[in-house]
Amino acid sequence: MPRRRAKDVTPGTSRSTSATISPNILRYLSLVADGYGVDLQPELARVGLNETMMRSAALRVSYRQGSTVIRNAVELTGDPHLGLRVGAAQHLTAWGVLGFALLAAETLRDAIETGVRFQNLSGAMLVWSAEEAEIGYVVRAESPDPALDPTVAVFLTEEALASVVTLTRLSAGAEFTPVSVEFSFPAPQDTLVFTELFRCPVRFAASQNRIVFPSAWARRPMPGHDPVSYTSAIELLEEQMASRRDQQDLLEVLEISIAQSLPDVPSFVEQARRHTSSERTLRRRLAECGTTYEAVVDGVKRERVEQLLHRPELTLRDIARQAGFSDVRALRRAVHRWHGVAPGRLRAPEGPPAG
Repeated sequence: MPRRRAKDVTPGTSRSTSATISPNILRYLSLVADGYGVDLQPELARVGLNETMMRSAALRVSYRQGSTVIRNAVELTGDPHLGLRVGAAQHLTAWGVLGFALLAAETLRDAIETGVRFQNLSGAMLVWSAEEAEIGYVVRAESPDPALDPTVAVFLTEEALASVVTLTRLSAGAEFTPVSVEFSFPAPQDTLVFTELFRCPVRFAASQNRIVFPSAWARRPMPGHDPVSYTSAIELLEEQMASRRDQQDLLEVLEISIAQSLPDVPSFVEQARRHTSSERTLRRRLAECGTTYEAVVDGVKRERVEQLLHRPELTLRDIARQAGFSDVRALRRAVHRWHGVAPGRLRAPEGPPAG
């Protein structure tokens, strides 16, 4: 059988500033961090999110926002396997209509393939695929960015595979045990937490991140199967995907327009004119994307600054000018808001990654 992939996958297909990812991971991350006595509200605020926004079903975050909060959460909790805890804490109810569709699918395989098809709506920050193989039914998770911060990459991989096993047990049977689980990162000092969660052989430093389902489990009927409800849910998901593509196209067009205009930034009025739209309509469409024009501009400037900081021949004054800042002080304030450090720290080899 040919390998099945989602055609429209948010990570890697849009610029990192686009707010197109459902914040499910961040919501569960906040809950788990609370158990460590860590309040992530300041970290969320640092990337432009607040408690009210996090409760909104319409909220979308960017890949960069998610990565920044995750990296800081791992550091604040001191738990190198925080991703496992977050994955194990999840429920399908957080996925809305998609979660309902998975529960109503005919078989576990149908549920998985539905999740892969509509992964953009689940809050996934990795790229999912699934296929039938001789060893069983294989579900893979791949990073959309080879240069992703290793701390964030490990978290996302742990969270992804742990959530699949956890949600399978909740929806199809608590006795579920994979044939095997494989991680591409090196083996940690303590592997007991992995074997306790997955209850099967766990391999590290593998060529890919994957879970192998027993073929019998993949064919297993879902307890909540309902063909009418499943069809209705799929119709709603198709509508959401079409809307998401429109939103993503809008954000990408705006980002390209801003990036090409730097150091000058087109006014909101000018952008509305370019899109043959009224200011009110454009503002409403951005609100539907979970963002504002100011946030899009800020994201593009941030990306430009991070690129320019890797060019040692440029002074901070050069970078400020090329990225559209009024002076070096404005640049320093922006970098500190984004990263919590001065621009010079980001230029140092040992400095924190740009996210």
